[in-house]
Amino acid sequence: MDLQLHKAAAAGDAATVKTLLARGADIDARDGSGATALLVATHANKVEAARVLIEAGADVNAKDNIEDSPYLYAGARGHLDILRLTLAHGADLKSINRYGGTSLIPASERGHVETVDTLIKAGVAVDHVNRLGWTALLEAIILGNGGARHQQIVGLLIKAGADVNLADNDGVTPLQHARGRGYDEIATLLEKAGAK
Repeated sequence: MDLQLHKAAAAGDAATVKTLLARGADIDARDGSGATALLVATHANKVEAARVLIEAGADVNAKDNIEDSPYLYAGARGHLDILRLTLAHGADLKSINRYGGTSLIPASERGHVETVDTLIKAGVAVDHVNRLGWTALLEAIILGNGGARHQQIVGLLIKAGADVNLADNDGVTPLQHARGRGYDEIATLLEKAGAK
């Protein structure tokens, strides 16, 4: 298996990526983990290498063996430049990761404010429920730290029309989770939005 393209992408060597593509390298070839060169570049947040691949037609939705695609991974990790490139080149907003969640859910959990804003504006469903029974709002509260970034994200999700009363699989609401963790600022935001 020729992984020169993957190596150049991982190193962020955009010039070599261009050269290899011009010589006919298979743009969407997979490595042992099922990753394309674009996903490898995305893992390392190598923006220029990713740009060359995307503009040459690399599949932004190609999933590896653990269901990550360049679009999903860039969203989850807050790699904003690559995320924007994937969105401009056919990212499947309905695609889901191995947890059955959209990119908005891990972005919310990890506190990537600008990424959450970008994904909401792109049209990712704010009330999508993953296999754990959690929405982006629930993950921002349950797995977040209650700090300023997660407060901003909760605000963005509310503004985007997230259902503030959509409970988890156990019937626990976002407000109950916020109160239970002592996240007073988030609880206040939820209450103002009509949370019970």
